Formats: sequence, structure tokens, C-alpha cells
Amino acid sequence: MSQLTLNAPAKLNLYLKVINKRPDGFHNIKTLFERINLIDRVGLKDNTRGEIRITCNHPHVPLGSKNLVYRVADLMRTNYGMPDRGVDIDIQKVIPVAAGLAGGSTNAAAVIMGLNRLWRLKLQHKDLIAIARQIGSDVPFFLYDTSWAMGTERGDKIRPLKIDRKLWHILVVPKVKMHTPKVYGAIKIGKKEGQGNIGGSEGTNLLTKPGDNANILVHKLRNSNIINISSLLYNDLEKVVVQICPRIKKLKEKLKSLNAMGVTVSGSGPSVYGLTDSETAAKQIQAQLSNRYTQVFVVRTF
Repeated sequence: MSQLTLNAPAKLNLYLKVINKRPDGFHNIKTLFERINLIDRVGLKDNTRGEIRITCNHPHVPLGSKNLVYRVADLMRTNYGMPDRGVDIDIQKVIPVAAGLAGGSTNAAAVIMGLNRLWRLKLQHKDLIAIARQIGSDVPFFLYDTSWAMGTERGDKIRPLKIDRKLWHILVVPKVKMHTPKVYGAIKIGKKEGQGNIGGSEGTNLLTKPGDNANILVHKLRNSNIINISSLLYNDLEKVVVQICPRIKKLKEKLKSLNAMGVTVSGSGPSVYGLTDSETAAKQIQAQLSNRYTQVFVVRTF
């Protein structure tokens, strides 16, 4: 095998609770991941020059060492005794960049799986997960063959979930730059464990002790209607995202006015999604938003 191509799907966070700050500077969270059918294509091909070369159809994707896929390839060839091994990586982007949909992370996961096959490393799943956790907090989720999973610790400790339901979403990605470190950096931890605020001592309380709403949401996904599900969607980071970019609040209100349910920011934003009861309903909302927003998607659990 000298080349292969893999799918790299996006994710939504249907629930995201920030618990506390870790000694390593990251945050412990509890999140419910949903894989969706917004999918990049990642091609891998051996090259004989010993170089890691990246091409991409999106102008804002870095083609050098700042790209997570470069870090994956460099780490794997170093760790497994192939410092001169080369690979061409072509990324065909469909997932919007820096949107809270884990586009870079899913590309990285695809390259981890792809290089294991391309370079015949014969690594076990636990080895692939160990690599993924070194690359990024969202990367491990995409190494599991599951539509749904609970993520804890940095979001990188994954528990796959058996949920048969497929949800329809309307997804809007406004043209706003939202950087994950900046969003998490706006969270301040208070003196008491599990307490915090945005920006300073007079800010809104943000960090709370993790409740059981994530598990209730999982139960509702298995057993209840979409209205009950939508009432439990939640993201602690949304308060920060709206503070950084107040017009995201207006987008949320617009989606609600068009009968989208449970309208929530995904991850560290700026993507905003809502539930609909059918593909038709999602497409009707899409038609009403497409003149105002250039990135409006109808997506489903994948």
C-alpha cells in the first residue's frame, strides 16, 4: 500500500461542562460528543524525499508544522524509528476552519489511523489513543467507531455510547475568529473548588460542580422526544463566546425564531446549531438564512 484516503467527520458538543483548571494549564471538562456528516477527505501517499508535505483546498489551513497533521506525522516517524520517512498529506476541507467543530482534530485522527496502515506499524488501539492525546484534546474521540461518546478529563478520555438515535441539525458558522485558548483563557477560577467567573471577580459565575445533566441527556437521547432532548443541551463556554462576540447572541435568537430547538454554541465556537425534527425542517431554516450567512449546513448524526 503506497496511498490511501480516509473520511474525517466533524463533531458537535451537545453538552460541555467546565469543571476546573488542571495543573498542566488545561481544564477538566465533561462533554457529550456527537459525530456529524460534515466530512473532510484526507489523502496519504508515500514520498521518497523524506519530507512531510501538506496540500489543502482551503487557504487558511497551515501547510507546515503548525498543522496538527504535520505534528502527527513527525511524532509517529520519530517515535517508531523512521526519521527519514516521507508522506504527502492532502486535505480536502468541507468542515469550516476554527469553528468549534474539531476540523483540525479529525484530520489529525485520520492521519494517525492512516499512517498506521500506510507505514505498516501494526499499532494497537491504545497506542493510537496515546498518540492522539499528545496531539489534542478532541483527537481521541475520532479514533473510536462511534457516533456518540462521553469525554472527560481534558475531553480526551473517551467512553463510547450506544445510542441509536440520529438527530437533524441546522448549523451556522458565522465569519468570526474564535480561538480556543482565548475562550478558555477568559475563565477564571475562584477560591472555592469548582467556582469561577468570566474576566474577573465581578463576572458571571461559570464553573460549577458537575451535575448529572449529561447522563440525563444520554438517557433522553435513548428514550425521549426531541423537545425534551433540546432542553438539556448546554455549553459552559457559550457565555464566554457571546461575551467575545455579542452578535452570536443575535444569531441564536434568529435560529430560535425560526423554530430551531435547543440552540447552542458548539465547543469554543463560533458555530451555533439547533435541533429540528426532520431534514425538511432544517432545510427550510437553511433557505431563510442562506442570504445572510455563507456557511449554513443541514447535518445529521453520522
